[in-house]
Amino acid sequence: MWLVIYKIKLPGPAILGEGKPENQNHAIIFTRGEGLQTIDMNQDNYMEEALKMRNLLQEFLKKHDGVRYPTILGLREHIFTGSVSSLAWFMSNQETSFVTIGQRLLADPLKVRFHYGHPDVFDRLFHLTRGGVSKASKTINLSEDIFAGFNSTLREGNVTHHEYIQVGKGRDVGLNQISQFEAKIANGNGEQTLSRDIYRLGHRFDFFRMLSCYFTTVGNYFSTLITVLTVYVFLYGRLYLVLSGLEEGLSTQRAIRDNNPLQVALASQSFVQIGFLMALPMLMEIGLERGFRTALTATSSCIFHIFTWNKDPLLWTDTTTWGAKYRPTGRGFVVFHAKFADNYRLYSRSHFVKGLELMILLIVYQIFGSDYRGALAYILITISMWFMVGTWLFAPFLFNPSGFEWQKIVDDWTDWNKWISNKGGIGVLPEKSWESWWEQEQEHLWHSGKRGIAVEILLALRFFIYQYGLVYHLTITNSTQSILVYGVSWLVIFLILFVMKTVSVGRRKFSANFQLVFRLIKGLIFLTFVSILVTLIALPHMTLQDIVVCILAFMPTGWGLLLIAQACKPLVQRAGFWGSVRTLARGYEIIMGLLLFTPVAFLAWFPFVSEFQTRMLFNQAFSRGLQISRILGGHRKDRSSRNKD
Repeated sequence: MWLVIYKIKLPGPAILGEGKPENQNHAIIFTRGEGLQTIDMNQDNYMEEALKMRNLLQEFLKKHDGVRYPTILGLREHIFTGSVSSLAWFMSNQETSFVTIGQRLLADPLKVRFHYGHPDVFDRLFHLTRGGVSKASKTINLSEDIFAGFNSTLREGNVTHHEYIQVGKGRDVGLNQISQFEAKIANGNGEQTLSRDIYRLGHRFDFFRMLSCYFTTVGNYFSTLITVLTVYVFLYGRLYLVLSGLEEGLSTQRAIRDNNPLQVALASQSFVQIGFLMALPMLMEIGLERGFRTALTATSSCIFHIFTWNKDPLLWTDTTTWGAKYRPTGRGFVVFHAKFADNYRLYSRSHFVKGLELMILLIVYQIFGSDYRGALAYILITISMWFMVGTWLFAPFLFNPSGFEWQKIVDDWTDWNKWISNKGGIGVLPEKSWESWWEQEQEHLWHSGKRGIAVEILLALRFFIYQYGLVYHLTITNSTQSILVYGVSWLVIFLILFVMKTVSVGRRKFSANFQLVFRLIKGLIFLTFVSILVTLIALPHMTLQDIVVCILAFMPTGWGLLLIAQACKPLVQRAGFWGSVRTLARGYEIIMGLLLFTPVAFLAWFPFVSEFQTRMLFNQAFSRGLQISRILGGHRKDRSSRNKD
């Protein structure tokens, strides 16, 4: 029999803002005592650490800065999931660096430590009278925990950090879980830049404390955004130099050609940029606590850090189009094979598209600059960028368990074809249909207003630079500088789009009785295309390089037109071309999927690649168990097939 002791009448609907912080603020009134510890579901306390709680609570009676009593007592964490896999080990090392040396530095001497989801102990009476331990406003308080620290600091509280007590914590062990967690943190950081709390802190801190707060909160992500944008600006600048002929002219000058200090600087920065600089704090902390031999083995995590380091699309989308949303990660203690379609949905816009764009820039830079520039100079300039491109494109498959097992590859290909061909509609989940996922990826544009749409259109115009610069370097143009060459290139693009529209309409309109006629028309279109290509090769002496350059010029242009059409969806729908835009987008997705899937499938032909991946990802015991499970699974499959026969 239940006995009601206390009731709280809600002011309205049960959930007004974010669910998790609302639960925290609602539950705080049912607590007792003067101290309140926040423990997440993925945290675990230890018996010997619980005996130290009395000592920790005595810190509330001490003025740590000589002026104020503490309002939040920060604790360090012990990450116990590092032995599951290499990814879990990388994440464990990263978290160890953040929750030890990072928190220690933030608390003293910087005095800008807030609350980061750690098992901190709050002064309950202080926070109960100041809005609770979380802020629950929808979207803007996506990272609800750090706003507790903001709130405490703004109201003359004091946040400390103590390392004589620790609480266990289980971190994510799969790349998809880690990426979703990083995406949530990046989106939450973007919302912090728009919040009034950061604005008020910046106005009330002194100059040095303001800089400390900036570089440890919003500035960390903003500097990452600037670093990635710098790569784009650098490559587009190189593209302009090589296509305009300025780089060839500059390379003939002795002052630039024989500049040995510049070559040494390029070599050193290329080495430093390959992910080692981001892992330096982690390496130093591991070296101090576990020895530098163990720390040196952690340098292999540079691929992981470069891949998870790419948070600029999330921060940019949030701050320009208000596209932040809560991303549940689950924090499950599981290691499973992620399907190719799942990886594509998760990383397509944040990594794959960006990686292919940079790859095209690097290829164009090599094609038109190889005649006067040595191979060594090209390697020194672009090696770090090629490494970043390869990481962005193939790290999800490298860190995917059984990612190079042939049977898994076959199943992934079947699942990918089913997903890409399914039609969307009301009630169809993005996991089941490409159309539903594609529509979902554009939602932030339709709710962002005119500013977000204008920003998207301006950014899409950069893809036209490829076309404008490359068409004048074709052999068939004979170095002509006339504007007609550019006009003819657009005519070719519109002709290709018209043919695609005709084929799409024919496939949809013709019934089964006219399929023969429709296939004859498609055959005639194909023969016409081949005839035109042969004519161009025979008469104006079009080379193989010209064909490659045309592909590199026209493919990004079509993608830019596609982005503009997505941003202007109401106008395109009114004009009746939205179906054609969807068909064009599906074609680009299929091409990108093939470019990513082909190298993975090729490597899956060789059994030793899968064995090497298993030993690289997991510890010896887990690897042995995985091999046994494959053998047993194969026997069960054989027995089931025999029973069916």
